[in-house]
Order: sequence, then structure tokens, then C-alpha cells
Amino acid sequence: MKKITTTLVLVALCFISCKKEVKTETEAAKVSDSIKTEEPIVEETAAEAPVDSAAQAKAWQEFATPSEPHKWMADEVGTWNCEMTFWYGPNSKPEKANSVATIKMILGGRYQEANYQGKIMGAPFEGKSTLAFNNASKEYTSTFIDNMGTGMMVGIGKYDESSKSATFKGEFVDPTTGKKNAYREVYTIVDAKTRKMEMFDTKNGTEYKSMEILMKKK
Repeated sequence: MKKITTTLVLVALCFISCKKEVKTETEAAKVSDSIKTEEPIVEETAAEAPVDSAAQAKAWQEFATPSEPHKWMADEVGTWNCEMTFWYGPNSKPEKANSVATIKMILGGRYQEANYQGKIMGAPFEGKSTLAFNNASKEYTSTFIDNMGTGMMVGIGKYDESSKSATFKGEFVDPTTGKKNAYREVYTIVDAKTRKMEMFDTKNGTEYKSMEILMKKK
């Protein structure tokens, strides 16, 4: 009799245990289904106001049409003799060189292109620069490439009417360190036939003049 009773108790305990496991699995499945069916949160963004087609066409036309700043850029069309001075570090001795720049306007008077030819330290020198004025951002962009490297210098700046000069800021990679260095360029309209370009580099946190070009129109 004891054996039968013990057997029945064990069977009952197993049955209760199985019911608890089934209940636990069912509840877990319900929670899982609840998580899966939750709607994803979608962030609402403000809709942009529609732009009138006429206003849009007018804006693009103004963006594409050469403006007042392009006039002084066009005044520089011609050939210029360039006296170049270089400093390879703070307080270093200056090195002299000469080149000739041929300037023209391209793409319907929208951009200025200058081509330089000369010698630096006895080696042939050839360079090309472009200058743009963005009617939308009201900023100038200057680029320069030459045969003495494989990088491009890109500077962004603005023109100051009171000083008749444009100041550009940008970065270039120093090939000896592989790191980017900041540079500043100041381009001054001295008079109708004279321009001066000054380049300032930064070394060990100190800015110094690294180049000056005095340009005289032929």
C-alpha cells in the first residue's frame, strides 16, 4: 500500500511540475509575441515648404550669372611677371625665384584660371590655380596644383573691400610628417597693375610667412 501511495505522489508531483513548465513557456511566448508586434518608433520630420518654380528658376539663374566680384577677377586677365620669395621655416633665409603667370577667365567668365611657368632652385616650375566666387555662399574658393607635388591646396575665403584683399584659409598635408597643416593666404590688390600674394604656414604651433609673390602686369 505504501509503495502504491508513494508512486501516486510521485506521479502527481511530476504532473504539477509539467503544468508549471508549460505555463512558463506559454507566458514567455506571449511576452515574445508582444515584443515582436510592437510598432517601430518613427521620428517625424518637418516637411520642407514647397518652392515656387519661378523662384527656384530665378535663384538658379542668379547662381549661374557672373556677379560684381567676378569683374575684378576679369580685370586680371593678361600676363604677369612674378617675383617669388620663399621661407622654409621661421627665421630662415629667403630663397628667390621668378615665374610668369598667364591669367584668363573660363566657362563664360565664371572662373579665373592662372598658369605659372618658371624656375625654383634651378628646377623647372609649372603650376595652375583657379579662383571662384560662389554667388550662393558669398565665398571665394582658391585651388593650386604644381609639378612639385601630387596634392591640391584648397582655400576658402572672403574679400575685404577696405583693405582690397582676400584672405583664404585651408589645409595641406606635410609630406615629411603625413599630417595636415593649416595655412593662410592673403591676396592683395595693390593697384591696377600690381598684386601681392602672401602665404603663411604653421610650424610647431607658430605661424610664419612661407611665401610672397609680387606680381606685375606686363
